[in-house]
Amino acid sequence: EVQLQASGGGLVQAGGSLRLSCVASGFAFDGYAIAWFRQAPGKESEGVSSITLTEGRTVYADSVKGRFTISSDNVKKTAYLQMNSLKPEDTGVYFCAAGPEGATMEPSSWWYWGQGTKVTVSS
Repeated sequence: EVQLQASGGGLVQAGGSLRLSCVASGFAFDGYAIAWFRQAPGKESEGVSSITLTEGRTVYADSVKGRFTISSDNVKKTAYLQMNSLKPEDTGVYFCAAGPEGATMEPSSWWYWGQGTKVTVSS
């Protein structure tokens, strides 16, 4: 059974940092990609970042470039999202997803989804 377990969310003041983790199980990990999406109340889901697990190629949404860093530890089958200089507009539920290395930042491109972890950034 494929499982993605996201954690690391919480309440932080603007300018602060959080690191999200996504632990994967039930699939090979190598040859896949991991993405982070977020959904703010009343807004559509937004692709935040992705990483290919074989070559480590990364993609970032313009809204988080220079502030967020995605990485992976293939031995631990874990992907991370380091979030620095957080802003109130980063508030939302963050989901990790796994899919093919060619997946775009459209949610429909991703095969497996974890439960969300809530991030709240206070001003």
